[in-house]
Amino acid sequence: MDDMGRKSGHLMLITPERVFYAGLLGRPRERCSGAFNIYVAIEGGLRLTADGRNSHAEMFAVLPNTGHTIASDYRSVLSVVIEPESVCPGVLEDLAARLSGPEGKAFADRIRAAYLALREHHAGEDFSSTEFDFLCLGEALPQRVLDPRVARAILQIGRFCGEPVTAASCAAEAGLSPSRFLHLFKEETGISFRSFRAWKRARHLLHFANQDINLAHLAQDIGYPDSTHFSHSIRRFYGLKPRAIFSGSRDLAIYRSNRTGGANSGWTQEAG
Repeated sequence: MDDMGRKSGHLMLITPERVFYAGLLGRPRERCSGAFNIYVAIEGGLRLTADGRNSHAEMFAVLPNTGHTIASDYRSVLSVVIEPESVCPGVLEDLAARLSGPEGKAFADRIRAAYLALREHHAGEDFSSTEFDFLCLGEALPQRVLDPRVARAILQIGRFCGEPVTAASCAAEAGLSPSRFLHLFKEETGISFRSFRAWKRARHLLHFANQDINLAHLAQDIGYPDSTHFSHSIRRFYGLKPRAIFSGSRDLAIYRSNRTGGANSGWTQEAG
């Protein structure tokens, strides 16, 4: 971990299917993440507003594509993010019920322990989704097996290089008509191709959050048609403007793992 990250304790581990974040929460505005989010208070409690209801607890679980506002008694929060297409249907709903039940305290304590372990992490190790789940949840979540044509499209969306990936290009590679491909994609992932791509585009921003970078150029590089679309999309998913995310991430140590399976290949740290 770099010196600034070590001093602040702020860090983020990004894998293709998971994210662990420990850092500033920002101002409480509505957000609507495309992933399953577990929020845990480092100390004190959290306040969640969702479906018109206000709640206060040390941990909350929010299902994908659910509008909500999260605030902390203190400035920082722990967050575990799970991509819904990576687990079997129904798994996240069951996990949310467990997190809000009698097991909740044990889950919260385990996630806090995972944070302490990650603070002491030695570069050169790596995390697959299974290893991530055991660290944070004490168990591996059942992995969804996607149709190879959809899995290939997801890989293409996640590359963020060259021309933006379109449904038409994915359909052509899959040997399907665009309408048949779009139906298959939603059937396999539970979400439309366009919504999925929009979330992954916003998620990719996290890789650059602690860098001194031109935001207009970044928006173009990751596929946004213009800065206005970029800003609106980021605010919808994260409840924060892009500039606020970068401003609050200057002391954030970012680690990245490219593994989804069980093999280790080493992870890289992105310097702030």
